[in-house]
Amino acid sequence: MPGLLGKKIGMTSVFSADGKNLPCTVIETGPCVVTQIKTVEKDGYEAVQFGFLPKSEKHTTKAEAGHFKAAGVTPHRHLVEFKGAEQEFKLGEVITVDKMFEEDIYVDVVGTSKGKGFQGVVKRHGFAGVGDASHGQHNRMRAPGSLGASSWPSRVMKGMKMAGRTGGERVTIQNLQVLKVIPEQNLLVVKGSVPGAKGSIVIIYK
Repeated sequence: MPGLLGKKIGMTSVFSADGKNLPCTVIETGPCVVTQIKTVEKDGYEAVQFGFLPKSEKHTTKAEAGHFKAAGVTPHRHLVEFKGAEQEFKLGEVITVDKMFEEDIYVDVVGTSKGKGFQGVVKRHGFAGVGDASHGQHNRMRAPGSLGASSWPSRVMKGMKMAGRTGGERVTIQNLQVLKVIPEQNLLVVKGSVPGAKGSIVIIYK
């Protein structure tokens, strides 16, 4: 399942052929460089490794520098492996957005959702709250309510929906339609929203 790495630029909207205003996300996709081709004989499995966003040698460790030197490419900031179609790529090859994607296909996008810190059950799980403010609730409107335990089991069961850290997790959005491919600016425009903040790194699977 080949794909490319990209950087989320932000959201906008475009008009379809029938005049509908479609919300979409703009992703700076590639160019990515093939930094390693893994084989069963040497690595135990087959995969192709892509590098995205060049970085200076000053910020590259010796181990990373040796890895990139073996591939004959300059250091890159982000590395991701893709399984499938390893035979189609060559070491050091530059993969651009128009080589991998075309309009009207559907892709899966993986990103890290926005971190929202420690949140209550209303924001985290969509609880309705305790209810009417006119019946002596004071400051209990957004409380979780009863947790369900009694004399047995005399404890809170594991897995209960409670307050806690929210966001900052790996999220996959499937079947997003590619509306536009702009190779001059390495841009991919997909219909709908993509997880993560502006400027965050995402992985686009074909």
